[in-house]
Amino acid sequence: MSESSRRIRMRAAGLLAGGSLLATAACGAGAADSVQGEPQVVAAFYPLQWLTEQVGGADVKVTGLTAPGVEPHDLELAPQQVATLGDAALTVYIKGVQPAVDDAVEQTAPDKGFDAATAVKTLAAGHEGHEGHEEDGHEHDASYDTHLWLDPARFATVATALGDRLAAADPGHAQAYKDRAATTAASLNALDQEMAKGLSTCTTKTLVTGHQAFGYLADRYGLKQIGITFDPDAEPSPARIAEVAKVAKAEKVTTIFTEALVSPKVAEVLATEVGAKTAVLDPLESKPADGDYLAAMRANLVTLRTALGCSS
Repeated sequence: MSESSRRIRMRAAGLLAGGSLLATAACGAGAADSVQGEPQVVAAFYPLQWLTEQVGGADVKVTGLTAPGVEPHDLELAPQQVATLGDAALTVYIKGVQPAVDDAVEQTAPDKGFDAATAVKTLAAGHEGHEGHEEDGHEHDASYDTHLWLDPARFATVATALGDRLAAADPGHAQAYKDRAATTAASLNALDQEMAKGLSTCTTKTLVTGHQAFGYLADRYGLKQIGITFDPDAEPSPARIAEVAKVAKAEKVTTIFTEALVSPKVAEVLATEVGAKTAVLDPLESKPADGDYLAAMRANLVTLRTALGCSS
């Protein structure tokens, strides 16, 4: 566990006691599980919030825990947010992304948490491409890659499972949740087909990224990801940079990918060393500046096609 994760976990533990008191008070006022008659659903960070809004529609009140522009891994919970989790009909999260959220769900409402990673086959942490292995489930210790939303086909499976969980939590609108889940899954599967077609004719299959956030995308579309580091908060060693530079030169990589919420400094150093340029590839950990999840993924597709030399 990184030092930042330890700090988050310790702060979350300190807040849980205060949060539970606030939750008890809220329940006494009749606020539990709903806001103005609508079930309250908490989503841990942007892609899960987008998905929950699509599937929940007007039948739920969705609250996001992570504000736009905030790196999800760095989230610290205020007592009011912990109380919100206790009151919610459902909390949608991915265990291993945000230790503070994991602890709050476990200690305040373990029976009302939906871990999206339990709905799909996950990839091992550090997975670099389509030749690696998958795992059936996970041990909730972040030994698996948590960035599953970057595979639209997997995310479609999560949408269906989320529809079922919302239907169970709010039986009066069960069919509406399932119908919207089916519509959302269809949109995600259509995106998956677009990406599969768009990335099928690329000259280069090697994806060099600032950190290893794109394993699911690489696995789905036959690419090979090489991340300079796995932890976006960690500084790679000179030996690791040299190793990645050697591979990038050998495979004639022309673009090193950076991310909006992570410093591009290391990627820029590597790009200079190998004679490449940089481009932003959005891991969608925060709400995009323009559009939504689908628009940002399609923008990623355009960026990838240009960088990897894909023909029409």
